[in-house]
Amino acid sequence: MVTEKRRLKQLTQRLRELNEQAYRQFEERTCKDGYEVDFYGEVKPFADEVQILADEWKPLAVKWAIEEKPKYVYPIQINDTYENMTIAAVQAFQTDTKHKRFTSMTKSIEYILESIEIQL
Repeated sequence: MVTEKRRLKQLTQRLRELNEQAYRQFEERTCKDGYEVDFYGEVKPFADEVQILADEWKPLAVKWAIEEKPKYVYPIQINDTYENMTIAAVQAFQTDTKHKRFTSMTKSIEYILESIEIQL
């Protein structure tokens, strides 16, 4: 379990970094006038990395939540966070993404990831 916990913490930290990167991408680049998306150069590599890490993270996080029963973190939230991370990884590059919805999604992801990281 120690190695699983360590891996969960590593994945959680990296996913937090990627969530922050998605938020910055959206705020600093995507929302600017004249932004041109580079699907194969930017979107696909970023979304693929998030997907690979999230796919490894989710079962570890669910198992941890069931076994450890951390405060304010439940398996359903982990599932929702997983879905939101994969969606946000693509929406960060879409100029038609709604600002308020995207911002609240990334904040929600951050809240769960931070809660997990702190309790690990």
